[in-house]
Amino acid sequence: MLKGSYFLWNNDRDAGYTENELMSDTPSSWPRRWIALLLTGLLSGASGMLIALLLHEIQHLVFGYSQQSLIGGAPFLQGVTDASNLRRFAALTGAGVIAGCGWWLLARYGKPRVSVTAALGEKGCQMPASTTICHALLQVVTVAMGSPLGRESAPREVGALFGGSIARRSGLNEQETRLVIACGAGAGLAAVYNVPLAGAIFTLEVLLVTIAWDAVIAATVSSALAAFVASLVLGNERQYQFIAPPAPVSLIVWAALSGPLFGYAACQFRRMTRHARGQAKSNWQMPLFCILAFACLGLFSIWFPQLPGNGRGPVQLSFGGGVTLPLAAMLIGLKVVSIWMVLRSGAEGGLLTPGLAIGALLGALMFLLVGPFFPGGSMAEFALTGGAAFLASSMQMPLTAIVLLMEFTGMDFSFFIPLTLCVAGAYMTCRYVE
Repeated sequence: MLKGSYFLWNNDRDAGYTENELMSDTPSSWPRRWIALLLTGLLSGASGMLIALLLHEIQHLVFGYSQQSLIGGAPFLQGVTDASNLRRFAALTGAGVIAGCGWWLLARYGKPRVSVTAALGEKGCQMPASTTICHALLQVVTVAMGSPLGRESAPREVGALFGGSIARRSGLNEQETRLVIACGAGAGLAAVYNVPLAGAIFTLEVLLVTIAWDAVIAATVSSALAAFVASLVLGNERQYQFIAPPAPVSLIVWAALSGPLFGYAACQFRRMTRHARGQAKSNWQMPLFCILAFACLGLFSIWFPQLPGNGRGPVQLSFGGGVTLPLAAMLIGLKVVSIWMVLRSGAEGGLLTPGLAIGALLGALMFLLVGPFFPGGSMAEFALTGGAAFLASSMQMPLTAIVLLMEFTGMDFSFFIPLTLCVAGAYMTCRYVE
């Protein structure tokens, strides 16, 4: 549904902002607005870069691999696989201690946390600096030590914190401040994953729910600037290696048929994660539950080293065709159980890469079951469409998911049609079921 120039398809928000609401027409505010946006992009890029470096340093220290190089070297999955069983268990149990004690102490003694969504709400709550930074650091440390949640929430929160602080110090009005906060969150995502276009689309589709030209330009510039700053140190490599010939016609048929399946699965995943987070308690039980949840994950990792971490390893395995039928089925089940346990215990983190991993593994599983009926297809292609569809539905961001996979993999343009068909079917099914 279209209202003026705004998409209102996102059921998590009631309406988008109008162009006059987003941007003041006062000429004197124009320079201050753009100075705030540029500073937000620079700081979001720098913070995203530092978060990525900290994450890599902790990963290398905890699992004992690639000690001489923070950038490059062996991938995380290889480091975990080469680590001893005792080291994996100790690392995950240690992550549980840090998660449980850290978030319990933060809830008990810190200021109440304000999420990015709350900061963008009508009340315009201000994000407390100390609580937000501690919350982000806890996510980075626990994900680096093997938490099954994603790392993208931390740079988004820090970017939004910088954006809000800069906007208020610049004397911008309430609506302009919201725009800068949203651009800071999107820029943080762009920086940590090197996805400038997806960061801008995320800002517009998920946070602001608008396609007003001023907002489009602001989001694009801030995300591109943040990604560029981060790439000066992190490099310009893609997140995943995806090598496949142009998409066959059979993949288009598969994408159209499988979309509803991924959408229904994503809907159940959304219900599970919402319920788990709703059941988490910020009391004395949190340290105990976190230790138990992460210790169980440590036990699972003895037999399945692909489980620790946000899911990047299983995604790459699926894209490389290195998944067997029993392995795919076990990883899907254990990944879902691990995410539920960790969220139920009170730990925090994103669901972007975990959702992509579950979808890619589901796609790989489907290829192993029905692939012979779709000649010309490969596991990588099934995993690509499944990952995009599950991610789009589980996080309610269809355009962002498509652009993310394009920037993550550098896929051939021929995959755009099957990817779009699969995402559309999955997203509509998820909305219908919900």
